[in-house]
Amino acid sequence: MKRPSAKPAKGSYRRRLPHIQREGKAVFITFSTYKRWTLPESVRRLVIRHCLHEHEKKYFLHGVVVMPDHVHMIITPLSDDEGGTYGLAEIMQRIKGASARSINKALGREGKVWQKESFDRILRSHEYAEAKVEYLCQNPVRKGLVKKTDDYKWLWRAWVEGENKK
Repeated sequence: MKRPSAKPAKGSYRRRLPHIQREGKAVFITFSTYKRWTLPESVRRLVIRHCLHEHEKKYFLHGVVVMPDHVHMIITPLSDDEGGTYGLAEIMQRIKGASARSINKALGREGKVWQKESFDRILRSHEYAEAKVEYLCQNPVRKGLVKKTDDYKWLWRAWVEGENKK
């Protein structure tokens, strides 16, 4: 007997990996470049700009780190006018789609920029978003790209760079 497939809960979507979100909970997200292509340094700031575009409108961006071939970010989706939470699928589609168009235009190229899938997980209640963002900001140091976090040009933290440095 064939079992019926389970439908994802409202606010969730499914591709190869399940994408589950909970109202008011911070979500850790990683998305990678297509075929692990190295993003030229000249366009990495564009990615941050697109991540900030709907900050405090559709989600609160706690922080973002743009690595050479992937991006880490922590967001908390906000509520829409009807009281529902903005979905991760919509948020990620807008960030990845707009940034891909900008990157391709800036580089005078065509083609895929991002892999379709992204990895995400809800932070546990004892995992504070600020501490997780600081941990993510250590990635460039751990990878040997810089000696100190603040030397890395392609990161943004809500409580450090804030609204004035978009």
